[in-house]
Amino acid sequence: MGTVETTVRNDVEQLGDLTGIEPSLAEMTYALAHQIDLATSGECDACGEPVPQGDDGRTLPQLNRELRQTLAQLLEGRATDDDDDLGDLASPD
Repeated sequence: MGTVETTVRNDVEQLGDLTGIEPSLAEMTYALAHQIDLATSGECDACGEPVPQGDDGRTLPQLNRELRQTLAQLLEGRATDDDDDLGDLASPD
């Protein structure tokens, strides 16, 4: 695993148990992160052989955008709905 994939896996692990479509989204993030690592390292992580860069790195920005969007979608369901930190002040304790 490269540094991007390792970091993404650690970030997703911190979310805890995944439910619904979250496992599928997590797998997509791992695959995208792996492709980013391959594109930036220029070599196969399994055998160390050079990976052909036929697109001259043009897919890297697209992979980055897709990874960010997939991570955002994964986190979207985890966002708290309580935006009002002081909303319960009127309630007696």
